[in-house]
Amino acid sequence: MQREGLFREMKARQAFEKPSEKKARQRAEAVRRARKLARKRAQREGIV
Repeated sequence: MQREGLFREMKARQAFEKPSEKKARQRAEAVRRARKLARKRAQREGIV
């Protein structure tokens, strides 16, 4: 359920999120995903 984002969606629906906060959160999530993907690629290629 956590992988599907169910808990995150329930939390988001509980309270209003300002558009600026939403943008900042989405940007942070994108950075986190990109770093994770880069880390996995590097590990797969044997760099790390």
